[in-house]
Amino acid sequence: PSCPAAPRSSFPPPHPTRGFCRLSGTWLLYLPCTWSIGLATEPGCLPDWHMLSLFGVGAVLMRGAGCTINDMWDRDYDKKVARTASRPLAAGDISTFHSFVFLGGQLSLALCVLMCLNYYSIVLGAASLSLVITYPLMKRITYWPQLVLGFTFNWGALLGWSAIKGSCEWSVCLPLYLAGVMWTLVYDTIYAHQDKRDDIIIGVKSTALQFKEDTKQWLSGFSLAMLLSLCVAGMNCNQTFPYYSAVAAIGAHIAHQIYTLDIDKPEDCWKKFASNRTVGVLLFIGIVLGNL
Repeated sequence: PSCPAAPRSSFPPPHPTRGFCRLSGTWLLYLPCTWSIGLATEPGCLPDWHMLSLFGVGAVLMRGAGCTINDMWDRDYDKKVARTASRPLAAGDISTFHSFVFLGGQLSLALCVLMCLNYYSIVLGAASLSLVITYPLMKRITYWPQLVLGFTFNWGALLGWSAIKGSCEWSVCLPLYLAGVMWTLVYDTIYAHQDKRDDIIIGVKSTALQFKEDTKQWLSGFSLAMLLSLCVAGMNCNQTFPYYSAVAAIGAHIAHQIYTLDIDKPEDCWKKFASNRTVGVLLFIGIVLGNL
Protein backbone atom coordinates (compact mmCIF):
# COMPACT_ATOMS: atom_id res chain seq x y z
CA PRO A 1 0.00 0.00 0.00
CA SER A 2 1.07 3.56 -0.54
CA CYS A 3 2.31 5.41 2.51
CA PRO A 4 -0.10 7.46 4.64
CA ALA A 5 0.32 11.07 5.68
CA ALA A 6 0.04 12.94 8.98
CA PRO A 7 -2.03 12.95 11.02
CA ARG A 8 -2.75 9.57 9.48
CA SER A 9 1.06 9.40 9.55
CA SER A 10 4.07 11.34 8.37
CA PHE A 11 4.42 9.56 5.04
CA PRO A 12 2.74 11.36 2.13
CA PRO A 13 1.59 9.37 -0.89
CA PRO A 14 3.56 9.44 -4.15
CA HIS A 15 3.02 12.60 -6.14
CA PRO A 16 4.53 13.47 -9.52
CA THR A 17 6.01 16.73 -8.20
CA ARG A 18 7.30 15.25 -4.96
CA GLY A 19 10.12 12.83 -5.63
CA PHE A 20 11.42 13.25 -2.10
CA CYS A 21 8.14 12.18 -0.50
CA ARG A 22 8.79 8.50 -1.19
CA LEU A 23 11.89 8.65 0.99
CA SER A 24 10.93 11.16 3.67
CA GLY A 25 9.48 8.67 6.12
CA THR A 26 12.47 6.37 5.76
CA TRP A 27 14.95 9.18 6.35
CA LEU A 28 13.14 10.45 9.43
CA LEU A 29 13.05 6.93 10.86
CA TYR A 30 16.67 6.15 9.92
CA LEU A 31 18.47 9.30 11.02
CA PRO A 32 18.01 8.85 14.81
CA CYS A 33 19.60 5.41 14.35
CA THR A 34 22.64 7.01 12.72
CA TRP A 35 22.95 9.51 15.57
CA SER A 36 23.02 6.74 18.13
CA ILE A 37 25.44 4.58 16.17
CA GLY A 38 27.68 7.62 15.68
CA LEU A 39 27.68 8.59 19.36
CA ALA A 40 28.52 4.99 20.33
CA THR A 41 31.56 4.99 18.05
CA GLU A 42 34.98 5.11 19.69
CA PRO A 43 36.81 8.48 19.56
CA GLY A 44 38.94 8.88 16.46
CA CYS A 45 36.93 6.29 14.48
CA LEU A 46 34.30 6.40 11.78
CA PRO A 47 30.91 4.81 12.47
CA ASP A 48 30.47 1.14 11.65
CA TRP A 49 29.29 1.22 8.04
CA HIS A 50 28.03 -2.36 8.23
CA MET A 51 25.77 -1.40 11.13
CA LEU A 52 24.64 1.78 9.37
CA SER A 53 23.70 -0.29 6.32
CA LEU A 54 21.88 -2.87 8.42
CA PHE A 55 19.83 -0.17 10.13
CA GLY A 56 19.14 1.41 6.75
CA VAL A 57 17.58 -1.82 5.51
CA GLY A 58 15.65 -2.11 8.77
CA ALA A 59 14.35 1.44 8.43
CA VAL A 60 13.04 0.74 4.91
CA LEU A 61 11.28 -2.42 6.08
CA MET A 62 9.80 -0.97 9.27
CA ARG A 63 8.72 2.23 7.56
CA GLY A 64 6.94 0.07 4.99
CA ALA A 65 5.34 -2.07 7.70
CA GLY A 66 4.19 1.06 9.51
CA CYS A 67 2.66 2.38 6.30
CA THR A 68 0.83 -0.90 5.74
CA ILE A 69 -0.55 -0.99 9.29
CA ASN A 70 -1.56 2.65 9.03
CA ASP A 71 -3.40 2.10 5.75
CA MET A 72 -5.19 -0.91 7.22
CA TRP A 73 -6.40 1.02 10.27
CA ASP A 74 -7.31 4.12 8.23
CA ARG A 75 -8.90 2.76 5.08
CA ASP A 76 -12.33 4.15 6.02
CA TYR A 77 -10.89 7.57 6.93
CA ASP A 78 -8.76 7.71 3.79
CA LYS A 79 -11.85 7.32 1.59
CA LYS A 80 -13.13 10.66 2.90
CA VAL A 81 -9.98 12.67 2.10
CA ALA A 82 -9.29 13.59 -1.50
CA ARG A 83 -5.51 13.35 -1.09
CA THR A 84 -5.69 9.81 0.31
CA ALA A 85 -8.76 8.34 -1.41
CA SER A 86 -6.67 6.72 -4.15
CA ARG A 87 -4.64 4.56 -1.76
CA PRO A 88 -5.02 0.88 -2.68
CA LEU A 89 -6.95 -0.20 0.43
CA ALA A 90 -9.16 2.88 0.49
CA ALA A 91 -9.88 2.54 -3.22
CA GLY A 92 -10.57 -1.19 -2.92
CA ASP A 93 -7.74 -2.16 -5.27
CA ILE A 94 -6.44 -4.76 -2.79
CA SER A 95 -8.12 -6.73 -0.01
CA THR A 96 -7.47 -6.68 3.72
CA PHE A 97 -6.27 -10.29 3.48
CA HIS A 98 -3.63 -9.39 0.89
CA SER A 99 -2.54 -6.51 3.12
CA PHE A 100 -2.03 -8.94 6.01
CA VAL A 101 0.05 -11.19 3.78
CA PHE A 102 2.15 -8.26 2.62
CA LEU A 103 2.59 -7.05 6.21
CA GLY A 104 3.68 -10.52 7.27
CA GLY A 105 6.38 -10.49 4.62
CA GLN A 106 7.62 -7.05 5.67
CA LEU A 107 7.78 -7.99 9.36
CA SER A 108 9.48 -11.31 8.60
CA LEU A 109 12.25 -9.56 6.69
CA ALA A 110 12.57 -6.95 9.44
CA LEU A 111 12.93 -9.77 11.97
CA CYS A 112 15.79 -11.21 9.91
CA VAL A 113 17.57 -7.86 10.20
CA LEU A 114 16.89 -7.67 13.93
CA MET A 115 18.30 -11.17 14.46
CA CYS A 116 21.66 -9.92 13.19
CA LEU A 117 22.01 -7.82 16.39
CA ASN A 118 22.93 -8.83 19.94
CA TYR A 119 20.33 -10.33 22.30
CA TYR A 120 19.79 -7.10 24.22
CA SER A 121 19.04 -5.26 20.98
CA ILE A 122 16.73 -8.01 19.73
CA VAL A 123 14.55 -7.67 22.84
CA LEU A 124 14.74 -3.87 22.71
CA GLY A 125 13.83 -3.78 19.03
CA ALA A 126 10.94 -6.21 19.44
CA ALA A 127 9.52 -3.96 22.18
CA SER A 128 8.92 -1.21 19.62
CA LEU A 129 6.39 -3.29 17.69
CA SER A 130 3.58 -2.39 20.09
CA LEU A 131 4.14 1.29 19.29
CA VAL A 132 4.18 0.61 15.55
CA ILE A 133 0.83 -1.21 15.77
CA THR A 134 -0.97 1.19 18.12
CA TYR A 135 0.24 4.57 16.81
CA PRO A 136 -2.39 4.81 14.03
CA LEU A 137 -5.15 4.50 16.65
CA MET A 138 -3.97 7.48 18.68
CA LYS A 139 -5.57 10.14 16.50
CA ARG A 140 -8.94 8.67 17.42
CA ILE A 141 -8.45 9.18 21.17
CA THR A 142 -5.96 12.03 21.71
CA TYR A 143 -4.89 15.34 20.21
CA TRP A 144 -1.27 14.19 20.70
CA PRO A 145 -0.75 11.40 18.15
CA GLN A 146 2.43 13.18 17.06
CA LEU A 147 3.89 12.50 20.51
CA VAL A 148 3.25 8.77 20.12
CA LEU A 149 4.79 8.94 16.65
CA GLY A 150 7.85 10.52 18.29
CA PHE A 151 8.14 7.61 20.71
CA THR A 152 7.86 5.21 17.77
CA PHE A 153 10.06 6.90 15.19
CA ASN A 154 12.99 7.55 17.52
CA TRP A 155 13.37 4.06 18.96
CA GLY A 156 16.53 3.80 16.90
CA ALA A 157 18.14 6.38 19.21
CA LEU A 158 18.14 3.59 21.81
CA LEU A 159 18.66 0.65 19.50
CA GLY A 160 21.68 2.01 17.62
CA TRP A 161 23.70 2.47 20.79
CA SER A 162 22.82 -0.99 22.14
CA ALA A 163 23.71 -2.60 18.80
CA ILE A 164 27.23 -1.18 19.09
CA LYS A 165 27.79 -1.38 22.86
CA GLY A 166 25.64 -4.36 23.85
CA SER A 167 23.37 -2.32 26.12
CA CYS A 168 22.09 1.25 26.52
CA GLU A 169 24.02 3.99 28.30
CA TRP A 170 20.93 5.77 29.58
CA SER A 171 22.71 9.04 30.38
CA VAL A 172 23.30 9.38 26.63
CA CYS A 173 20.44 7.40 25.09
CA LEU A 174 17.57 8.95 27.02
CA PRO A 175 18.39 12.61 26.23
CA LEU A 176 19.07 11.61 22.62
CA TYR A 177 15.70 9.83 22.50
CA LEU A 178 13.98 12.85 24.06
CA ALA A 179 15.61 15.12 21.48
CA GLY A 180 14.25 12.91 18.71
CA VAL A 181 10.75 12.93 20.21
CA MET A 182 10.78 16.74 20.40
CA TRP A 183 12.02 16.90 16.80
CA THR A 184 9.16 14.67 15.67
CA LEU A 185 6.66 16.93 17.42
CA VAL A 186 8.08 19.83 15.42
CA TYR A 187 8.05 18.33 11.94
CA ASP A 188 4.89 16.26 12.27
CA THR A 189 2.86 19.13 13.73
CA ILE A 190 3.93 21.19 10.73
CA TYR A 191 2.88 18.37 8.42
CA ALA A 192 -0.44 17.89 10.23
CA HIS A 193 -1.47 21.44 9.33
CA GLN A 194 -1.87 20.27 5.73
CA ASP A 195 -4.78 18.02 6.70
CA LYS A 196 -6.45 20.05 9.43
CA ARG A 197 -9.56 20.97 7.44
CA ASP A 198 -10.25 17.37 6.46
CA ASP A 199 -9.44 16.18 9.97
CA ILE A 200 -12.08 18.44 11.48
CA ILE A 201 -14.67 17.09 9.05
CA ILE A 202 -13.93 13.39 9.62
CA GLY A 203 -13.28 13.76 13.34
CA VAL A 204 -9.62 12.80 13.84
CA LYS A 205 -7.23 14.65 16.13
CA SER A 206 -3.74 16.13 15.86
CA THR A 207 -1.44 18.61 17.54
CA ALA A 208 -2.16 21.00 14.66
CA LEU A 209 -5.79 21.14 15.78
CA GLN A 210 -4.77 21.34 19.43
CA PHE A 211 -2.29 24.21 19.03
CA LYS A 212 -4.13 26.14 16.28
CA GLU A 213 -2.77 29.71 16.07
CA ASP A 214 -0.35 29.05 18.95
CA THR A 215 1.53 26.51 16.87
CA LYS A 216 4.72 28.54 16.52
CA GLN A 217 5.03 29.04 20.29
CA TRP A 218 4.66 25.29 20.87
CA LEU A 219 7.15 24.48 18.12
CA SER A 220 9.64 26.91 19.64
CA GLY A 221 9.31 25.17 23.01
CA PHE A 222 9.79 21.72 21.47
CA SER A 223 12.82 22.97 19.55
CA LEU A 224 14.44 24.41 22.65
CA ALA A 225 13.89 21.11 24.50
CA MET A 226 15.42 19.26 21.55
CA LEU A 227 18.55 21.43 21.51
CA LEU A 228 19.04 21.20 25.28
CA SER A 229 18.65 17.41 25.14
CA LEU A 230 21.21 17.16 22.37
CA CYS A 231 23.64 19.19 24.45
CA VAL A 232 23.11 16.90 27.45
CA ALA A 233 23.65 13.80 25.30
CA GLY A 234 26.82 15.31 23.84
CA MET A 235 28.24 16.24 27.24
CA ASN A 236 27.54 12.78 28.65
CA CYS A 237 29.57 11.10 25.91
CA ASN A 238 32.34 13.74 25.75
CA GLN A 239 31.52 15.14 22.33
CA THR A 240 33.68 17.91 20.91
CA PHE A 241 33.36 21.27 19.16
CA PRO A 242 32.08 20.04 15.74
CA TYR A 243 29.15 18.37 17.47
CA TYR A 244 28.05 21.54 19.25
CA SER A 245 28.58 23.52 16.04
CA ALA A 246 26.13 21.15 14.34
CA VAL A 247 23.64 21.61 17.19
CA ALA A 248 23.93 25.39 16.76
CA ALA A 249 23.37 25.06 13.00
CA ILE A 250 20.32 22.91 13.67
CA GLY A 251 18.99 25.56 16.03
CA ALA A 252 19.37 28.22 13.35
CA HIS A 253 17.74 26.01 10.72
CA ILE A 254 14.71 25.20 12.88
CA ALA A 255 14.35 28.82 14.03
CA HIS A 256 14.18 29.95 10.40
CA GLN A 257 11.78 27.10 9.63
CA ILE A 258 9.38 28.15 12.39
CA TYR A 259 9.70 31.91 11.75
CA THR A 260 8.86 31.60 8.05
CA LEU A 261 6.18 28.89 8.44
CA ASP A 262 2.70 29.66 7.12
CA ILE A 263 0.42 27.10 8.77
CA ASP A 264 -2.44 27.96 6.41
CA LYS A 265 -0.51 27.09 3.23
CA PRO A 266 -0.19 23.32 2.70
CA GLU A 267 2.61 23.81 0.17
CA ASP A 268 4.69 25.72 2.70
CA CYS A 269 3.97 23.16 5.41
CA TRP A 270 5.18 20.43 3.06
CA LYS A 271 8.34 22.37 2.22
CA LYS A 272 9.17 22.95 5.89
CA PHE A 273 8.43 19.33 6.76
CA ALA A 274 10.68 18.03 3.99
CA SER A 275 13.58 20.26 5.08
CA ASN A 276 13.89 18.29 8.31
CA ARG A 277 16.05 15.71 6.58
CA THR A 278 18.69 18.44 6.62
CA VAL A 279 18.37 18.65 10.42
CA GLY A 280 19.08 14.95 10.84
CA VAL A 281 21.98 14.89 8.38
CA LEU A 282 23.58 17.95 10.00
CA LEU A 283 23.60 16.26 13.39
CA PHE A 284 25.07 13.04 12.01
CA ILE A 285 27.86 14.97 10.29
CA GLY A 286 28.53 16.85 13.54
CA ILE A 287 28.73 13.56 15.45
CA VAL A 288 31.16 12.02 12.96
CA LEU A 289 33.43 15.07 12.90
CA GLY A 290 33.20 15.37 16.67
CA ASN A 291 34.40 11.79 17.04
CA LEU A 292 37.28 12.35 14.66
